Amino acid sequence: MLVLSCLFAIPAVGLNLMLGYTGLVSLGHMAFAGFGAYTAAVLMDQLSVPYWATIPAAAIVCFIVGYLFGLPALKLEGHYLALATFALALAVPQILKYKWLEDLTGGVQGIVLLKPEVPFGLPLTEDQWLYYYCLFVMIVLYWAANNMLNSRSGRAMMAIRDYAIAADTMGINTSLYKTVTFGISAAYTGIAGALSASAIAFVAPDSFNIFLSIKFLIGLVVGGIGSLAGSVVGGIFYVLVDNSAQAISTFVKNDLGVQFDLSAYTIFGLLLIALMYIMPMGIVGGVYLALRRLRR
Repeated sequence: MLVLSCLFAIPAVGLNLMLGYTGLVSLGHMAFAGFGAYTAAVLMDQLSVPYWATIPAAAIVCFIVGYLFGLPALKLEGHYLALATFALALAVPQILKYKWLEDLTGGVQGIVLLKPEVPFGLPLTEDQWLYYYCLFVMIVLYWAANNMLNSRSGRAMMAIRDYAIAADTMGINTSLYKTVTFGISAAYTGIAGALSASAIAFVAPDSFNIFLSIKFLIGLVVGGIGSLAGSVVGGIFYVLVDNSAQAISTFVKNDLGVQFDLSAYTIFGLLLIALMYIMPMGIVGGVYLALRRLRR
């Protein structure tokens, strides 16, 4: 669960750079997670590349794909951009299953991998090493995003989010910032995909469907849009609540013997609705608001 929390927090940070700080909506980020995962899987399976070397490779591939997709797509605004990225999310799983790519992607069956071995003889299990490895990557990416947002580029991104016309008038190259931000966000998500390939030791096209994009968006909204800390909190929240909802559903059905079907999605949906009513600004925003009221 801790590894999954890191794997959800990283793309949430990347999506936050787009939605929270630049004002660009994307429903297709699962496509970049798929590109990153398959880049890592193909390199490890067919070229015997070390798992740690697949991280920069996945980042570069996804940045290029995101940048090239962003060039025409970012001429669109608002829900039109969301619709374009939604179309990307629908197309990618089918592309990965395409028969001409089966030798590379494994087709519908996907690619089975081996979990990374613990290096340097450290007294850790494979899962423990994967957790520390994913946590380290997440901290580095969080630090990089925080530094970028506190720089001139970050201020330009927020200016575009608040008033794009005024930002353009002040000399900010809005098209360039939008496409580069799209590429960086895609690179973050691709890195998470590459990490998932090592952590789960399996990639398949159906793992990267539109629901994964919705999960990224849920984690971001729950944690707090426009807050890097909220991205991490939202990723952890999603994994914990999703697993807890499944446990509650099983308990109600099996141990309490309740006849009606109380699915995990029902419980998760009710918890999400309650949270949005209690903390409409997300968890981090709600905690910040509560602390400010206490100080008064």
